Amino acid sequence: MKRALSAVLLAVAVLFAVNALSAEKAEKAGKMDMHGTKMEMHAEKKPVTIKGELVDMGCYIEQGAMGAKHKECAEKCIAGGMPMGLLSGKTLYLITMNHDNPDAFNKLKDMASEMVEVTGTVAEANGMKAIDVTNVKLAAAAAK
Repeated sequence: MKRALSAVLLAVAVLFAVNALSAEKAEKAGKMDMHGTKMEMHAEKKPVTIKGELVDMGCYIEQGAMGAKHKECAEKCIAGGMPMGLLSGKTLYLITMNHDNPDAFNKLKDMASEMVEVTGTVAEANGMKAIDVTNVKLAAAAAK
């Protein structure tokens, strides 16, 4: 009986060790975070430019609020610290501030509900997309 119990305990210990080593290896490879959550990592991020509407994340996610009718509310929400998002088609990006140069991020705060072109690097974790903004400008008006 003691041998059987010892064998089971040894097998469990080996399984835990193998699992821990696999998780550590995947984390070092940039495929998982320390909690075992799969993350999309890029060795070298290249800047992209994305066109879309600047929305405040709270009102957009909770109520679908956007556009010119929501501009005044979005301005107040963003001024109060609500996170900003870039809605490009059906994709919503969280706007994050570039730590080396926050100017573009701060400039966006005055562009609520406007169509903008945001340049920066895109990252994704757990299904959430974000763009670390390095440059911004109002999008050119579409020709009629």
